[in-house]
Amino acid sequence: MPTYAIGDIQGCFSYLEQLLDKIQFDPKKDFLWFTGDLINRGPQSLETLRFIKGLAQHNQAITVLGNHDLTLLAVGYKKAPYNPLHHTFSDILNAPDKNELLDWLRHQPLLYHDVALGYAVVHAGLHPQWDLTLALSLAKEVEAALQGVHFTDFFSNLYGNEPTVWNIELTGWDRLRFITNCFTRLRFCSPEGKIELVSKESTHYAPTNYLPWFEVPNRQNSAFNIIFGHWAALEGRCNTPKVFALDTGCVWGNALTALRLEDGIRFSVPCKKMTNS
Repeated sequence: MPTYAIGDIQGCFSYLEQLLDKIQFDPKKDFLWFTGDLINRGPQSLETLRFIKGLAQHNQAITVLGNHDLTLLAVGYKKAPYNPLHHTFSDILNAPDKNELLDWLRHQPLLYHDVALGYAVVHAGLHPQWDLTLALSLAKEVEAALQGVHFTDFFSNLYGNEPTVWNIELTGWDRLRFITNCFTRLRFCSPEGKIELVSKESTHYAPTNYLPWFEVPNRQNSAFNIIFGHWAALEGRCNTPKVFALDTGCVWGNALTALRLEDGIRFSVPCKKMTNS
């Protein structure tokens, strides 16, 4: 039963269909992992979300949450404004099954780990000071807030780049915001553990005194296979052992990529640019 991890789709459902045709996806025996950012920027957010929700409910797929997925939830629950210059998920907001889709989405994890396969998947990254056990525990804290009765409070306190340094003694919204930012927005981190959430370019343009999170010396999660998306500027290239970048910039006109976990073979389909933002 092959397992395929697929990079950020961002509403490009037609390319997902092409990729599934290329890998000859068989829902009776194959399983899919998605790196998050299922929606936004592309033109088919509703079709994408409905399709992956259907697969997941039939135990044929899992997804982790990305920053664009959280944006949809914040807008959908009226804790952030809809901006047509940056958002392309009005189809979801106007869908008759909107509430069902949003409810399903907010119950998805930020980090998923399969012990048998030996892989973990996250949207953006893991803080270098977190081992896998701690990271899984911290993900559960955020998931509890997302899935609890006061979940809209989470979106009211989600946005911001502070704090920038991890401390196990962090509490409240500062703690949950830092954890969420690492799982869904992280790219660069200093050797001392300070995160930088503004830069989006490739590793060649790292801010002074910062490194890609996966290149920080003595990274506590380096023993585990980690799949991530989010960082389209990498174009899927990452030379760090046991770290697999899968956002190959589908929505930007590059490619949509799948990684077969059992043998490490990649499959891609070329894409046309879907966004100007």
